[in-house]
Amino acid sequence: MVCYAVPAVAALIHYTSRKKVKAFKYNVHHLWLNLLLTGGALFGIVDHLWNGELFLIGPNIATDLLLGTTITIVIFVMWVAMVFFDKTTKKSPLKTPQ
Repeated sequence: MVCYAVPAVAALIHYTSRKKVKAFKYNVHHLWLNLLLTGGALFGIVDHLWNGELFLIGPNIATDLLLGTTITIVIFVMWVAMVFFDKTTKKSPLKTPQ
């Protein structure tokens, strides 16, 4: 029941490392990853609050952590797809009127 912990820890680690590494600080793609991980963790927390099982630990904690790891991997794969799509799309420069 603590599957939300894995994306939450990943978001915290990414956030702190992003603040320390200057190359990542102003990179919009890393901001996206941080927002996606935070959103995944918040979704899990809201879901568990809704069902009244926020701090419950299930009978098999390994399964819960595996679910959290799967959620984090899916978030990371979607982020890679977003970055790839953002970098491959042609952006037309703004034309100034003459």
